[in-house]
Amino acid sequence: MTNLRPQKHRPINDIHADDKGSMTILGLFIFLAVAIMGAFAIDVTNIYMSRTHLQTAADQTAHAALYNRQLMEERDAKTVALAIAEATLPENTFGQVIEAEDIEFGTFDTATRVFVAEEGQSGAVRVRTRFTEDSQNALQSHLMKLVGLDQFNIITESVYTTYKPGCLREGFVAEGIVDIQSNNAFGNGFCIHSNTHVSLNSNNTFEAGTVVSMPDLADLDLPRSGFESNEGLLAALRSTGMNIRVLSRVENMILHYEGTPLDSLPNDTEGLPSYITSSTVISTRTKKITSEEIYALDNNQGSGRVHVITCTGGSGLTIDASTTLENVIIISPCEIKFSSGSSIENARIISKSTSSDSINSPSGLRVGRDDNCAEGGGVQLITLGGMRFPADLHIYGSQLIAMGDIDFAANADGVQGASFIAGGQIDGTSNMNMSLCTTGMEDNIEIPYFRLAY
Repeated sequence: MTNLRPQKHRPINDIHADDKGSMTILGLFIFLAVAIMGAFAIDVTNIYMSRTHLQTAADQTAHAALYNRQLMEERDAKTVALAIAEATLPENTFGQVIEAEDIEFGTFDTATRVFVAEEGQSGAVRVRTRFTEDSQNALQSHLMKLVGLDQFNIITESVYTTYKPGCLREGFVAEGIVDIQSNNAFGNGFCIHSNTHVSLNSNNTFEAGTVVSMPDLADLDLPRSGFESNEGLLAALRSTGMNIRVLSRVENMILHYEGTPLDSLPNDTEGLPSYITSSTVISTRTKKITSEEIYALDNNQGSGRVHVITCTGGSGLTIDASTTLENVIIISPCEIKFSSGSSIENARIISKSTSSDSINSPSGLRVGRDDNCAEGGGVQLITLGGMRFPADLHIYGSQLIAMGDIDFAANADGVQGASFIAGGQIDGTSNMNMSLCTTGMEDNIEIPYFRLAY
């Protein structure tokens, strides 16, 4: 039988107040929001990781390209650099992230921070790496596909440049202690660096722009008067170490000067200076020789030549350069002693002796031309041992390189443009004025260093 009784209905107000199931709808919105944020976080993290990977590859490739450009032609340097990139981002995994055209050599202006591509240059390099749609290796998105972003294009760039540390161009640089006595004046830009520590006595002055550096400033050795008696020292201090790479170049350079062809030596071997007009070596045996006698060798063809002079009698080689010795390279396996008052210009004097004073002079030795920093006239004294100049050394626009120690006492106003580099320590005495040259030292033996520009 049909029930004809009327049904009871809930009041409209009760229906509006009923919240059963509402959390399900809110949960859907929260889930969607969390999913979108999660997708964003996952894909952004992936983008940053991929960019970092690309940037690392660009930096490594740029460094390899510029380093090898110093040793080889552009095409060969690019080949080596591309091999580095392939090892970092293998093509079978990441696609074509870099091609030879993405490596450009050129110049970099440090003031404007602008790179200009130019064939034949070796001072700077720019490298680009990419994950792009055009290269068919664009980065694929994970969850952002939900909002229509299927892939991302990423391009990174790295610029490396060469530079030559100012400390190695003009200053005192040593693996061991640099020990300077009192009453010395160091001009703007002059540098004192030790990979051990610097020791100073009293009453030294350091103009603004001077650098005094060592790995740990706590090792600085000062008298009780400390900074008070060394004006400007506090502002000059820097905490840093240095790789003195030029020391590793000396032995191969000697081999080349003695006649070993460059193609059988490392590509960074130092070549002959411009004043050497013939690479044919003149060999001589003597215990004492003058400038005039050197020029007269080989039928008066001694100028512009490389001379290998072996000492006789086991007493070392004495060179009397009271007449200025110039336009020669002299190499000797013996200790080399310059007579008092000797002078040298446009020359390289090399001793293969490892004794502590393998190049020495009693007093009054002038190394380099006193020409107020004009071009030319510079000298390089080089030894596998040490150097000792106990009195009145004059040095102008020149360089001293010793695998051992350098011990010297300079004339008060006799230093203008000097680079002392020692594998041991440097000991300098008092009352010296160290003036900077910046020019006229173009024949210094230097090795380029590399740094990331951006």
